Amino acid sequence: MAKIDNQLMEDNIINSIIGEGSEFKGEFNINGLLRIDGKFKGSIQTEGKVLIGKTGEAITDIKARVVVVGGYVKGNIFAGEKVTMLSTGHVVGNIITPSLVMEDGVIFEGNCVINKKSGE
Repeated sequence: MAKIDNQLMEDNIINSIIGEGSEFKGEFNINGLLRIDGKFKGSIQTEGKVLIGKTGEAITDIKARVVVVGGYVKGNIFAGEKVTMLSTGHVVGNIITPSLVMEDGVIFEGNCVINKKSGE
């Protein structure tokens, strides 16, 4: 139970943020939560969570445990646990994840593989 509680707490602590109106190019290798509300181009790798906010634009491949898309992503998403696409989300690329949630209004241009076996 303690591991689950710690994981939930870590998912809500923002480690890094690219704010609205900001632009960043490069490579993110982080622990914890990355939130993108501005523009990002590069690569992202984390054992934590990546959140693309409603105003966020990311041209990237994302490798994370959990990914939430509320903005625009061009690139592939590899999630070890779950991908959630909010109604304002737009993804151009492929998704590989064991669990996918899509709200009404999502725009998704690509292929999706629901892979229940962790790590594949």
